[in-house]
Amino acid sequence: MGPSSLPAISLFSGVGGLDLGVRQAGFDIKACVESEPDAAASLRVNHFADQPQRVLNKSILEVSTDELLQACELQVGEAALVIGGPPCTPFSKSGYWLEYKRRGLDPDATLLDEFTRVVRETQPRVALLENVHGLRYTNHNVRPFTRLVDQLQDAGYNVSSEVLNAADYGVPQLRKRLFVYAVRDEIPPPFPLPTHSGWSETRRSFDETLTPYVTAHDVIGDLAEREDLAEPEEEAGGKYGGLLPEIPPGDNYLYFTAKRGHPKPLFGWRTRYWTFLLKLDPNRPSTTIQAQPGPYVGPFHWKNRRLRALEVKRLQTFPDDYAVVGSRRSAQIQLGNAVPPLLARLVVEPLRKTALGTADTATYQPRLPVTSAAGA
Repeated sequence: MGPSSLPAISLFSGVGGLDLGVRQAGFDIKACVESEPDAAASLRVNHFADQPQRVLNKSILEVSTDELLQACELQVGEAALVIGGPPCTPFSKSGYWLEYKRRGLDPDATLLDEFTRVVRETQPRVALLENVHGLRYTNHNVRPFTRLVDQLQDAGYNVSSEVLNAADYGVPQLRKRLFVYAVRDEIPPPFPLPTHSGWSETRRSFDETLTPYVTAHDVIGDLAEREDLAEPEEEAGGKYGGLLPEIPPGDNYLYFTAKRGHPKPLFGWRTRYWTFLLKLDPNRPSTTIQAQPGPYVGPFHWKNRRLRALEVKRLQTFPDDYAVVGSRRSAQIQLGNAVPPLLARLVVEPLRKTALGTADTATYQPRLPVTSAAGA
């Protein structure tokens, strides 16, 4: 059965990281919805060069299900898969200082409802949602996450979720994200088991039977001395940029604290975000690539500069020739917001088997079951 037998619909598509992985897994994405112009242009160049009309450069709030199905040339029930990663700002820890976000009242949180609306009205065989792992925290996000699950269940789907670390699947990046499976009239398949293992800031033990983590040096080490890739914005100047050469690889601003024994401390202990002046350790995976880093927010290269666009693409597992339209800042936003394609491919593979009717769910036990509002 070829890819054309597995038509898919992509929402909140961004630069196309999730889409690329889904294509590599064998699905045929028929249309994308993306509101940001540069990201929509990137989608057209990489995925729909011959059919640019299949990228709907609109807010999902402005796209009816009829219009979407028409763009896909599909009828209700014909899609094998709907995918999407609604904007994560409402559920990210970086927004907790805002009262309305802590109370779960961010208007962008309703974009989850748009995802479930498309799933309910198009009735795909399976659906996949990606977001920051904070969406499943037991805080202000309880309300939107519970509503998401309830709406999918009311539409006839069984739901399971899992927080996965990209580094556990061969991505050279310690990037935790939440994935939600929704399967119509069946138990969802198991999430893929980790293929790699290593230590992190929160885990000091690792499984020696698995492949060691892919390191930053493994994927960008050959680019370190490539001056032809230099970018005008890569130098970290200003008030604190000059401190980078003193910071050991893998360390951050805490190097300049009294608790660390610095003779001239510049910062209080834990007075900044962990990513402040954070520098890559070439012998470990990168920390999460940021979409909108401030002037002193890392990860910075171990060569004491900002990461270059090609380095960011490799740390996110995009092909070197994947086109990203727009300014350097726009490229950072697009790539930083993306799902690593390698992780996307591995996560969607169980859903492909389900859509084809070849999945074995007889012994499936959800590792982190979802609790609906009724059972809360």
